[in-house]
Amino acid sequence: MNRLSSASSPYLLQHKDNPVDWQEWGPEAFDEARRRDVPILLSIGYASCHWCHVMAHESFEDVATAADLNAGFVAVKVDREERPDVDAVYMEATVAMTGHGGWPMTVFLTPDGTVFHAGTYYPPTPRQGMPSFRQLLAAVSEAWRERREEVESASERITRALADQRATTGGVAGELPTAHDLEQAVHRVATDHDQRNGGFGGAPKFPPSMVLEWLLRHAARVGTEPGTSGAIAAAMATNTLQHMASSGTYDQLEGGFARYSVDAAWVVPHFEKMLYDNALLARVYLHWWRLTGDPLGRRIALETCDFMLQRLGTGEGGLASALDADTPTGEDGHGVEGLTYVWTPAQLVEVLGPDDGAWAAQAFGVTDAGTFEHGSSTLRLLVDVDDVDAPSEDVDRWQAARDALRQSRSTRPQPFRDDKVVAAWNGLAVAALAETGALLERPDLVEAAARAAGLLLDVHVVDGGLRRVSLGGRAGAPAGTLEDHGDVVEGLLALYAATGEPRWAQAASELVDQVRQRFWDGATGFSDTAYDAPDPLLAAAGGRRPADPADNAYPSGVAAAAGALLSWSALSGDAASRDAAERALALIARVAASSPRFAGWGLAVAEAALDGPREVAVVGPLDDPATRELWDAALHGTAPGLVVAAGEPGTRPAVPLLEQRDLVDGRPAAYACRAMVCDLPTSDPARLRAFVGPGAEGLD
Repeated sequence: MNRLSSASSPYLLQHKDNPVDWQEWGPEAFDEARRRDVPILLSIGYASCHWCHVMAHESFEDVATAADLNAGFVAVKVDREERPDVDAVYMEATVAMTGHGGWPMTVFLTPDGTVFHAGTYYPPTPRQGMPSFRQLLAAVSEAWRERREEVESASERITRALADQRATTGGVAGELPTAHDLEQAVHRVATDHDQRNGGFGGAPKFPPSMVLEWLLRHAARVGTEPGTSGAIAAAMATNTLQHMASSGTYDQLEGGFARYSVDAAWVVPHFEKMLYDNALLARVYLHWWRLTGDPLGRRIALETCDFMLQRLGTGEGGLASALDADTPTGEDGHGVEGLTYVWTPAQLVEVLGPDDGAWAAQAFGVTDAGTFEHGSSTLRLLVDVDDVDAPSEDVDRWQAARDALRQSRSTRPQPFRDDKVVAAWNGLAVAALAETGALLERPDLVEAAARAAGLLLDVHVVDGGLRRVSLGGRAGAPAGTLEDHGDVVEGLLALYAATGEPRWAQAASELVDQVRQRFWDGATGFSDTAYDAPDPLLAAAGGRRPADPADNAYPSGVAAAAGALLSWSALSGDAASRDAAERALALIARVAASSPRFAGWGLAVAEAALDGPREVAVVGPLDDPATRELWDAALHGTAPGLVVAAGEPGTRPAVPLLEQRDLVDGRPAAYACRAMVCDLPTSDPARLRAFVGPGAEGLD
């Protein structure tokens, strides 16, 4: 009997009608395995994973395969996005055993939860030296029945080896990255920079959002004089952002970035679109525009925010997790990757007519041979429409073609959407929407950020702590991780800076308390899961692991917490929060020393730690144009250590930074401090802009 019909994960719900007797992760499944004396088959994936769908269609929907699986195993299905703690523990084992990881992940466990065999995708028939999935099931069943001692011995060896590995990589020892360390990290990452195409390394090529955020902050902190590390950082960021914006990885019709490019030149994407990628990249493009004034950054930031709201917005005010890589064809329910997005020259002519269709084929890089499959092409942008000197007729023609193609494409079958709301990713989106709306005069984006933040506080906060996911306005069971708490605080503080509304600062304060009380131990540092609520099954399996400081597809929990605590300490004066943030950065420094590409968010936080705290408190009636001008000057600041608070005079302040601050000579004023040293307040926006810009030490 398949038991996934009441799951809160759309990925699990995709499998509720499989002939496999799936269960969710939990004690019931392990109790059944002990009672039946059979191993656990743990299958981990996520809703927009192409090869997860392939294996499901080939094996989990096959009646004969399901019969073998049901007879010899207890089958457990896990959504890695819902349970990152389970995924992390068993991914660590899979990588240790096979040398690589990925999804779908296929792991065989004892009834106690310890691993004895692991892999990823298995085909329905033997292929390229790989056994079929049914052959694997038969071999594992035979080993379990006939060679139990050998299986249990292997499980014990794996558990001991992983425990030894964790013991050597955990802890909080180390020193905060110095200015020299950050400069050297820029030079190290420059050796991987693809000067021709932008980005880092070769194919497949992922949008390096966290590294780009760090590079922009480094350039803002040290300046961009020729030959300096700041100039190198700015050049790498600009090159990458320009190439990605004109590429097939960016949706040239409605905005939004795909997960990655299968080639080094960003021509052909893997078509899934993730909320976390787009939230991070919208903010990076905004910060690039704020630093350089490049109109391309402004356009991409706005289009990406609009994409998130239009395609990922949920009825409850949150943002869904992802759009699938595959588009269902309607023939057999299976999906075809990229079907929604690719074009042929003939299709362009059909929509636009002969002249405009031929022009669009050149402008968007659609060729007779095709750049994708079956003679179709992804859309790139090969004309410059953002330069102020670009011919107006080209810009008008591009916009008209874009509108018509977008309308035509909306009539095609659309990819599946994973409607699950993940707290961490919504926190990142709140930050992007709030900042973009405030800086680019789009109050609707700020309002959308407030709706998403309201959902997080009203639905996801349960008994003071966060739940990781919700679906349809109902919180799921999985507890929020360190990443969830850190990223939601990040979003709340950005929303507070944009609105001055005390609710957001108060909520951030309460979640900071949760981070310090439940995820932080002064002796052993941070944990990805709360110290007071570890999963007993993971603990029994040796899965109680220290936090991983390295970024993956999104900021690590350690880096997210470090950034949140650092910002909160500047707003509140809380020295203990800053101390915890700096000790987290010391742990991240280990990763950054050898692999800065995998520590981008931590390095960005380290830039802020070196630059600040740089604090601006704006005091005045929030609807007064003079207050707004000072406030805007502060929000446009590029200094990486900057925090901004705004409040009405004579009211109870939302944060201690506003305490005992009042009007100056009856006028709105900005109070600016850096490194615990304050200047006289000013009512002059020009003076404030100098303080929040690159390299400034204080008010003139």
